[in-house]
Amino acid sequence: MSPATEPSYPDHLLYHPEHDWARVEGDEAVLGVTWFAQDSLGELVFFDLPEVGITVTKDEPYAELESVKAVSDVIAPLSGEIVAVNNALAKTPEVVNDDPYGDGWLVRVRLSDRSELDDLMDAEAYARSLDG
Repeated sequence: MSPATEPSYPDHLLYHPEHDWARVEGDEAVLGVTWFAQDSLGELVFFDLPEVGITVTKDEPYAELESVKAVSDVIAPLSGEIVAVNNALAKTPEVVNDDPYGDGWLVRVRLSDRSELDDLMDAEAYARSLDG
């Protein structure tokens, strides 16, 4: 698979200003980084997997992604308890470059405050935020 070369911001996701996305599924959300984030970082070489069971707090870092260019904190777009991590990324972190919204997801959290969803942007608002 080759890196996702065209900007993409799917409509079914919600976006955080720090270039993270959330896909809400009932009382849980799958989290990852946006096309913009993976493109800015370049080829990913390491994902510091957080542990299942830890609590993440909206707007706070919960993991690190390391690329050939830099190490970057991953910011939680929503608060909750991590119930699953994408263990495949330990061996193949570049999947985030190839498929940031699919196989490149990072963690699944059980939401602790659904009102935080109101603070996230839809795809159109997120794309506009990148232009400014």
